[in-house]
Amino acid sequence: MSEPPRLHVGITYNLKHSHRDAAEDSQSADLEPEPADNEAEYDDISTVLAIKAALEAKHCRVTLLEADNELPLKLMADKPDIIFNIAEGIQGRGRESQVPALLDFYKIPYTGSDETTLCIALDKALTKRILSAYHIKTPKYQVISQAQDKLTGSFHFPVIVKPNAEGSSKGISDASVVLNRNELKELLSKNLKLYKQDMLVEEYISGREFTVGIFGNGRNVYIFPPMEICYIKKDTPFQIYSYNVKRNYQEYIQYKCPADIPKETETEMINTARKVYEVLSVRDFARIDFRLSPDGELYFIEINPLPGLAPSYSDFPMIAEFNGMDYNTLIWNVLESALKRFGMESFIS
Repeated sequence: MSEPPRLHVGITYNLKHSHRDAAEDSQSADLEPEPADNEAEYDDISTVLAIKAALEAKHCRVTLLEADNELPLKLMADKPDIIFNIAEGIQGRGRESQVPALLDFYKIPYTGSDETTLCIALDKALTKRILSAYHIKTPKYQVISQAQDKLTGSFHFPVIVKPNAEGSSKGISDASVVLNRNELKELLSKNLKLYKQDMLVEEYISGREFTVGIFGNGRNVYIFPPMEICYIKKDTPFQIYSYNVKRNYQEYIQYKCPADIPKETETEMINTARKVYEVLSVRDFARIDFRLSPDGELYFIEINPLPGLAPSYSDFPMIAEFNGMDYNTLIWNVLESALKRFGMESFIS
């Protein structure tokens, strides 16, 4: 049997640049301060190199393509067979769609969801609005902007405040849950200025937190058993998966996968995750977050169709590892899903 042709894979990504030198910092001293979690969604080079090593283990030729202003030139200079995309984009509510749109423009196949799905999914309120038409339960919410900076209608406190178009728990801290309208007004005033975007105000759902990992497409979708995010420290009245908790997860979190839940609850969560995946036309892989209230009501919180892939840190590879799938196999399964979708089976050994 002949060997499959060698596959040329490009990896598109955005790196954290918090290591800027003192000269760069001094040049920006007069600018408005950036939030501490400004680059929360971007990757460390170690993640990019881990993906590269996983693909090279399958004998792929790999090119690294940082998604900066030079990306179009790089793509034209060394056009890969397919792109493994983890790029978060540069700025704006639709930033995650920037690289996929560019790849579609140049007719280059790529892993993951297209620009439309990524654009919708990053907007938490828009995602909830679409899913509500399919009777997927989500906490009551409202979008607050500079033009409309007050909560209207009846809301049950406490509520949690999040930037409407961010991931990686950016803008979510221990202070994000507020108990009354005065606290809400103060936090909204601060966050609207700091994050320069609309805020999502959502009724806080107490109870247990879960995340579900998925990869594949169509009949070949595989859904991992739900992973529970258990909070070790319970010295605060609200347990939230904040930016600080994620950064220091070994101190704050214990993960359980599969989760210790009744079979009917697990089935409901898996079926709801599949429905969300299909309704939003997600491709190749994603992670979906839920809350389970004390009375057993399941609430969709959000979806990440571009989940983090940092080995031994990000939830998605952690879920795979709990289920006996090593990192290299997970990365290949994502790529293989895209290859099949594009009719490129000749590259699969």
